[in-house]
Amino acid sequence: MNAPTPDSELASAVKGWKRTFIYTGFISFFINLLMLVPPLYMLQIYDRVLASRSEPTLLMLTLIVVVMFVTMGLLEFVRSRIMIRLGNRFDVAFGGRLFDALLEFAGRYPGRKTTQALSDLAQIRQFVSGNGLFGFFDAPWLPIYIFVLYLFHPLFALFAVVAALILIAVTLLNEYGTRKRLEAANAAHHGAVRFVGHNLQNAEVILAMGMAQDIKARWLQRQMRFLTLHSEASDRSGQWSSLSKTLRIMFQSLILGLGAYLAIYSEVSAGMMIAGSIIMGRALAPLDLLINSWKGFSGARQGYRRIDALLREFPLRPEPMALPDPKGEITLENLVVVPPEGAQPSVRRLSMKIAAGEVVGVVGPSAAGKSSLAKAALGVWPLLHGKVRIDGAELDHWPRERLGRFIGYLPQEIELFEGTVGENIARFGDHDAEAIVEAAKMTGIHEMILQFPRGYDTVVGVGGLTLSGGQRQRIGLARALYKKPVFVVLDEPNSNLDEAGEKALTEAVATLKEAGTTVLLITHRLPILQSADKIAVMAAGELKLFGERDEVLRKFGAMQTSQQARQMAPARQGRPVIGTNITMGNPGASL
Repeated sequence: MNAPTPDSELASAVKGWKRTFIYTGFISFFINLLMLVPPLYMLQIYDRVLASRSEPTLLMLTLIVVVMFVTMGLLEFVRSRIMIRLGNRFDVAFGGRLFDALLEFAGRYPGRKTTQALSDLAQIRQFVSGNGLFGFFDAPWLPIYIFVLYLFHPLFALFAVVAALILIAVTLLNEYGTRKRLEAANAAHHGAVRFVGHNLQNAEVILAMGMAQDIKARWLQRQMRFLTLHSEASDRSGQWSSLSKTLRIMFQSLILGLGAYLAIYSEVSAGMMIAGSIIMGRALAPLDLLINSWKGFSGARQGYRRIDALLREFPLRPEPMALPDPKGEITLENLVVVPPEGAQPSVRRLSMKIAAGEVVGVVGPSAAGKSSLAKAALGVWPLLHGKVRIDGAELDHWPRERLGRFIGYLPQEIELFEGTVGENIARFGDHDAEAIVEAAKMTGIHEMILQFPRGYDTVVGVGGLTLSGGQRQRIGLARALYKKPVFVVLDEPNSNLDEAGEKALTEAVATLKEAGTTVLLITHRLPILQSADKIAVMAAGELKLFGERDEVLRKFGAMQTSQQARQMAPARQGRPVIGTNITMGNPGASL
């Protein structure tokens, strides 16, 4: 016998709010009972007050009705407040959790970065706090109204049952006819938005090379598909909504005809005839509300499923036991890394041990797997096989937020976040002015920052000061070195630097070495490797050489000479020479 599947994180939270739903259902019960006040008041007016012409009876009935209406209004207000608070609780409970999951999603699938889950959360909150959900609470009380109609006359109850069944059938047909269309329309919309977002990140290339019209044409194709699917779904939903409203009004009028027929034969009174029509309308109102709000319900349901799938893929990890501060010993054991949504490994069976305080240079041709190694060593990309350890403990054994304080990372593509220069360097944590200035001086940008309009308080990032690639890279380097982390990964840190910047970088690496910081330095340029203790040579995702710097460079030079000799041989026979993948020349050359 299979064990029961445990509830998801989202389902468990919803079950935890069971008491709130029970309270809301309890309040809805009394609201629906009080909804009987208007037809019963009218019944008493017609059958008692007009017959007796008694003013005291009219006054007393009116006072009772006013009190009941006030009570009903208060209950409606309380129910609405409960659902608004519930929607806010849902947002508070999962807003931060979704933010973390989206960050992990973006790290694992860089090409599919999205904030859709936050939009889904807002849609669920809006539906929960709106009137659409009330239809689900009011519809179960339909038997109450049918029972009251039965007390008037059994034919009233039978007519109401038939009308309710017809409207329920319309509701089901609405669900069947619009669900798939709405899902397809939403998928097309998300694809179109994602396409625009990706291309806006490359706006300079698009404008410079006159690609705007062709890119726009591709976006319009996606947008037109979304509009077509959305129009089809909306048209179908509108048809069912119009049919539902028409049927409800028709049934409410036809019951008057049924009442008149029964009144002709003195089986019901004139008051019962009118009251029955009002009760009938109230009985069918929740079903009509459900149909009209079905589009919002369908969107909220799809959003719930997407959020649930995201949280299942990136589950909440239990907080591991606190470990001593790391010293920086890095062990890579048989790493196999497949890029996000890739098919072939970019790193194959790579093992390497880096002692605390060592500087290791990683060199190799393009697509050798160097950046994949960096992301795997930091835990940004998941491992297909193998382990990454810091001081003997696997990465998952460290609380990520705590471990992050001891790690510095400079990726190839530098992005500064919206905020001040100082906040960016401090990683938006505790604003330690002394540590910020120290990191800036270590990378040689203190004087440069002082030239900004407001110095360290100058706003950069979205809507802030525009910086050059070299300036961003040097500020990113200062961010990586903030508070002297024990393990620093620098991925092509000098790709955008001028001579002065590269000199400052070389000095910063030397300073880190003196401070006992472990450095993994990925580069194509030789001068920066003068501070390296060891060098790792990678090609085609494999570790070809690893050892002391001078020994590896000597072996690497011999490999280059042998490779060039083999490539020159075909040239002697009249065939073209195929260039080497990695060239090595004077100290200023590239690897």
